[in-house]
Amino acid sequence: MDLAAIILLAYGLYYRRHHRRDLLFAYVALNVGIFAVVSLLLVQRVDIAVGFGLFGLLSIIRLRSSEITQQEIAYYFVAIVLGLVNGIAAAWPTTALLLNGVLLVVMYIADHPGLLGRTRHQVVTLDVVYADPELLRVDLESRLRARVLHCVVTQVDYVRDVTVVDVRYVVPQGSARDQTRARAGVR
Repeated sequence: MDLAAIILLAYGLYYRRHHRRDLLFAYVALNVGIFAVVSLLLVQRVDIAVGFGLFGLLSIIRLRSSEITQQEIAYYFVAIVLGLVNGIAAAWPTTALLLNGVLLVVMYIADHPGLLGRTRHQVVTLDVVYADPELLRVDLESRLRARVLHCVVTQVDYVRDVTVVDVRYVVPQGSARDQTRARAGVR
């Protein structure tokens, strides 16, 4: 049941929408590892301190890379939870099946491209420094061809005339870029 759940999450949902093969492997490996450890702990009736120690080791895994988005961290979390649920609830298959279903349906809906698919996030480096935030917003909207929801200047270099901006924006309905990404299932 755990393998079916992680395959649905990793291959059926994550990979089809985000196309990152490296994380696909990480999700499956993490899930299977968690499931194996939990199953062993339950079968061997190991002291709870040992169990907490093993999960303490798992906390060493750091997800601080800028290449990993918050969405991908959510998939990591659900992969861990699926392993825990299936390991702990192995004695109650109906409960495990129900919880697997709830987790997978929630992830399907929460990460569906149709839900917030036109909202984007990008870090933009400009070859100009703006003193007026409104001029910055107008320039970003012109360059991105989209409505800027929020922008934060993260770096300004007056020597090189460079501004780095973290931008959240909405792609207009029906734009070619929006349609291409929607067909690909990308957010």
